[in-house]
Amino acid sequence: MLGSPVGHSLSPVMHRAAYEALGLTGWTYDAYDVTEDRLPGFLDGLDPQWVGLSLTMPLKAAVLPLLDGTSPVVESVGAANTVLLRGGRRLGENTDVPGMVGALAHAGVARVDHVAVLGAGATARSALAAAAALTTSATVYSRSAARTPALEATAAAVGLRVDVRPWAAAAEAFAAPLVVNTSPAGAADGWVRAVPRTVGTLFEVLYEPWPTPLAAAWSARGGAVVDGLALLAHQAVLQVGLMTGAEVEVPGLAARLRAAGERALRDTGESAPRDA
Repeated sequence: MLGSPVGHSLSPVMHRAAYEALGLTGWTYDAYDVTEDRLPGFLDGLDPQWVGLSLTMPLKAAVLPLLDGTSPVVESVGAANTVLLRGGRRLGENTDVPGMVGALAHAGVARVDHVAVLGAGATARSALAAAAALTTSATVYSRSAARTPALEATAAAVGLRVDVRPWAAAAEAFAAPLVVNTSPAGAADGWVRAVPRTVGTLFEVLYEPWPTPLAAAWSARGGAVVDGLALLAHQAVLQVGLMTGAEVEVPGLAARLRAAGERALRDTGESAPRDA
């Protein structure tokens, strides 16, 4: 796992749990604090024992010029959270998108009329790509007009109609049957009082601290909440399969990785999200 900071990451816990479940002895997975400026040197220093990397912010976009190839999903969202090291080549993949679809499917969300996305960064673009598997249209509520072209490009690449609206109108989002909050911690807190009496499903991509004010308000209204721990577990299963070549049964292994993440959160005194 590469990123900065990464000390809080549950990815090592989850990947190691996957290795144990799959009987992959001798495999290791660790976290490295790597900034954008140090990324090229880090990649150049890897030896043939390395088979793959997980990337978190701010490296998902920064790694793209350093890759030898990218999957269609990476090209659509402009972000790679996975690098596969094969025969001296660096290949970019994105498991965030199918991980989102898988986490929602596990919660019983398969098709919806519309998706509303809070936030406009790399995770929001992944949310749009995931939304294309669930609906034909989405609305994004953005705090930065400069990010609109990238959002529109992703939507066009995945065949999704998108309307990008200003953050000041974000209260409108809560009428959608599926709301995906990709904004940074605290950014959506000001909209808690706008949560209506009747709500659909909230996909809150954060998991620490938990519950977020928005997730708590949503649950109080009786709405279903899918948390970031579900996303982390589902995308980790897919990464493990890609990196090791092992056959993985996603729902079952994802549940096991989630449980490992919940234990780690409890051990550190954090409150663990409940599965939707």
